[in-house]
Amino acid sequence: MSGRAVETLRGGLYYAAFYLSMAVCGAAFFVPAALSAPLARRLSKAFFWWNEVLLRALCGLRVEVRGEVPAGPAMVAAKHQSMLDVFALYRALPRPRFVMKRELTRAPVFGWFALRVGTVPVDRGGGGAAMREMVARMTDGGAEFGQLVIYPQGTRVAPGAHKPYKIGAHALYEASGLACVPVAGDAGVFQPKGVRVRKGVAVIEFLPPIPPGLKREAFMARLEAEIEAASTRLAAEARPR
Repeated sequence: MSGRAVETLRGGLYYAAFYLSMAVCGAAFFVPAALSAPLARRLSKAFFWWNEVLLRALCGLRVEVRGEVPAGPAMVAAKHQSMLDVFALYRALPRPRFVMKRELTRAPVFGWFALRVGTVPVDRGGGGAAMREMVARMTDGGAEFGQLVIYPQGTRVAPGAHKPYKIGAHALYEASGLACVPVAGDAGVFQPKGVRVRKGVAVIEFLPPIPPGLKREAFMARLEAEIEAASTRLAAEARPR
């Protein structure tokens, strides 16, 4: 059996176990999550930990977090290549609030829990009004949410592919008045779209913060340059790992 076939077989086993676990945990966690939003967040982190256990046991894939994870209030702008980098980022951050495309709120189990833990859905085709609503909702809640997480490209982007960085990242940066922590990653090398999962070590890397107060052009150029350079470096290192 070829290496690709083995990776597809392992991936199939993993996804079967993942969705079964989601159904079981969703039923078991529903009542406590409905009663307490902080408990819902802790249970979500527990499920994402279990996801990493499944990946390591069934696919030989583990996750490594590098860099300084923000402990206090910060905006986090992250590279998005795979569902793995979302789960790993949620686990790593103490009190995150994510932006999420509205279509995902309709996903069984996942959608309800995402809303319960404070995720803000956004209509990607809604233009300026949708962006202003997203910013207002993301910055509402005070100290309850310490890290405001946005994916500046607005969607999952495969390693080596290019999609423009959207100005919603600067709108959130400006409105929050927080430093922005860029996050690079290479999860798409190991868990791309589809069933196949590669063995190895997927990395999410927290980069040095961008201080508050930059104008749009300077901020967007710096954010894109730093995330893309670091993600390209991680992807190039991925095969030897």
